[in-house]
Amino acid sequence: MGMSENRELILESALRLFAERGYDAVGVQEIAEAAGVQKPTLYHYFGSKTGLLHTLLEENFAPLFAELEKSAVYHHDVKNALEAVAATYFRFARQQPRFYRLQLSLWFAAPDSEPFQAVAPFNQRQQTLLEALFTAAALDHGNMQDRQRAYAATFLGMINTYAAIGLNHQVELDQTLVMKSVHQFMHGIFS
Repeated sequence: MGMSENRELILESALRLFAERGYDAVGVQEIAEAAGVQKPTLYHYFGSKTGLLHTLLEENFAPLFAELEKSAVYHHDVKNALEAVAATYFRFARQQPRFYRLQLSLWFAAPDSEPFQAVAPFNQRQQTLLEALFTAAALDHGNMQDRQRAYAATFLGMINTYAAIGLNHQVELDQTLVMKSVHQFMHGIFS
C-alpha cells in the first residue's frame, strides 16, 4: 500500500467514524484499525488526532469555500444571491453528507473544546462571507444597514437546519427548497 493511499484511508476512516459517532467518541487506535494501518502511520501524517481533524476540515471545507466565494457575491439582487448561497450549501451537503454532519456537530461542541476550536475559523469564514454579502446589499437597501451580522447568522442557521433535516431524509435538498427557504427568510413566517 502506497504512502498517499495510507493517508487517504486514514482520512476516509476518520471522517466516517467522526460523522457516525462524534469526534470525542473515537480514538486514534480505532481510526488506525479502520484504515488498516498502525498508529505510527497516522502520527506520521497528522501528528495527532487534532492534526487529523484539522486536515479533514481544511481539505473538506476547501471546495465549499471555493463555491461560496463565487455564490456569496451581491449583484444588486438579494433574492438571487441568497438562492445561490443556499444552493451551494445544499449541493455541498448532498455531495459530502458525512463531512456536513461532522462540521455541524463540531459547530455545537463546547466552546473551549478541541473540536470547537478546530472548526471555529471555518465557521467564522462562512459568517464573514455572508456578512459581506449583506453589507453590500445594505448599500441598495438602507433598511438592512447594521444588521449584517444578525442576517448572516440567521440565514446560515436556517440553511444548516434544512441541510441537517435533509441529511436525515426529512426534506429534499433541491431547488424547490432553495426557493422556499429564501422566500421564508426574506418574508418571514407569514409568507
